[in-house]
Amino acid sequence: MFTLNCLGKIIVIEKPLVMGILNATPDSFYEGHLLKQQDEMFALIQKLVTEGADIIDVGGQSTRPGSLRITEAEEIKRVLPVIGLIKQQFPETIISIDTFSSEVAIAAVAAGAAIVNDISSGDMDAAMIKTVAALKTPYICMHMQGTPQTMQQQPQYNNVVTDVLDYFIVKTAECHNAGITDVIIDPGFGFGKTIAHNFTLLKNLQAFAILNKPVLAGISRKSTIYKTLNTSAENALNGTTVLNTLALQNGALILRVHDCKEAKEAITLFEAYKKAPL
Repeated sequence: MFTLNCLGKIIVIEKPLVMGILNATPDSFYEGHLLKQQDEMFALIQKLVTEGADIIDVGGQSTRPGSLRITEAEEIKRVLPVIGLIKQQFPETIISIDTFSSEVAIAAVAAGAAIVNDISSGDMDAAMIKTVAALKTPYICMHMQGTPQTMQQQPQYNNVVTDVLDYFIVKTAECHNAGITDVIIDPGFGFGKTIAHNFTLLKNLQAFAILNKPVLAGISRKSTIYKTLNTSAENALNGTTVLNTLALQNGALILRVHDCKEAKEAITLFEAYKKAPL
């Protein structure tokens, strides 16, 4: 069992958690999360909360393959009103900030975020790890080969599982040496991986138990699902639930999803399945 100290609010991970995705960007790969107006934003926040999101992950910088990098000022401009809206309307909700910028992390935590979720694990901003240590928030470290602009240009590994595991052995040590208490591991499905790499990581997710950290699985509506099924992100909910269930079976303790109700149901059924006698 793991605990997360979210700026004084302790989350005890007795069973898997659901992290709801909230993209404050104009170019989400999933059309259902394209947001423009405040009323649309509020409606989605309300939906995430009422459907059971334990954490809401707010991001202002698109990280889809080939996405363009925006300025920190623009990113802050996008995320702060959303964080403020969540804090005002749903003050008990835990907020994470999805950013690889230490400057954005500082602004977001000052506005009410209590977790930093970094797709680059500090590799895109040398100040990030020491910044998170100073902020005293949990830190989600994700593995990515390359950058969002280059990551899907023929990614290659000697062995994707051991290569990613070796990366996290070094990275978690770096985090702890800097003073970060709570580290969460995200193998980075779709970030510099082929479909085959993603399925191999999913099948071997238990390998990351050696790190003794909570593992986050973020595979919701991604191309691994909809390309395998020859469909679209809009029609990938059932496939998402299937792979989320496999992730739970293989040790994931946080599911990062667009659809919280279905993820919660998967967790409820999985927990009942675990308790059933042989």
